[in-house]
Amino acid sequence: MTGGLLRCENIHVAYGAFKALSGITHEFRPGHVYGLIGPNGAGKTTLMNALSGHVPVAQGRAFLDDRDVTGLSIHARTRAGLGRSFQITKIFAGMTVLENLEIAAFAHRYRVQPFWLPAGRFLKVREAAERVLEQVGLTRLAHRPAEYLSHGDQRALEVGLTLLGEPRVLLLDEPLAGVGNEQLERAIGLIQRIVTGRTVLLIEHNMDVVMRISHEILVMVQGQILATGSPEQVRNNPAVRSAYLGEEP
Repeated sequence: MTGGLLRCENIHVAYGAFKALSGITHEFRPGHVYGLIGPNGAGKTTLMNALSGHVPVAQGRAFLDDRDVTGLSIHARTRAGLGRSFQITKIFAGMTVLENLEIAAFAHRYRVQPFWLPAGRFLKVREAAERVLEQVGLTRLAHRPAEYLSHGDQRALEVGLTLLGEPRVLLLDEPLAGVGNEQLERAIGLIQRIVTGRTVLLIEHNMDVVMRISHEILVMVQGQILATGSPEQVRNNPAVRSAYLGEEP
């Protein structure tokens, strides 16, 4: 896997008179995890939505490996190598884990599926699904209906569905939400594995996890970037401690 340099220049997003993002400019490099932190309403999810095409930008541009993707549809950005997971788990509850992955693998490879043939009958589809199944650590649960998975395993499955598009850039919106303490280390390990060769943007409210796995942290407040730096730099930044942690500067 090569490439995956994501860049945004002067991104603005507005909902009527409300400015959700104001002038976001940053470069996200391959092989790095970027933690996005900030109070509720700071613009973290809006930034991911703007980069993935889920909301239009009022001003500014986004680039993937120097290709301007600002005007591309969600599906076109996915094909270009940008994957996205969401706060709310989106899986096919009535299907098994493997069937979920097969359907997603087929959708990424073919435009039309013969209705009389299951996706798993296509060799490359089955191989792709089984490869991701192992990557996210769910091989042992391949034939279990997704609705009976633990919440942590459902989150892992959703990440797996995103990985089937072979994204070079991965946007993860609270991938650990609802994951119990007993599954936390497995979930962290999954994120650390999938970062290899990829650019990963991460929104996560568990600050211990963010500080542990991020190479760089962006602190957002009121739709703007307040500060950036390594976890140690951000932790010791007086402006961050005042604006985000509620401490006196």
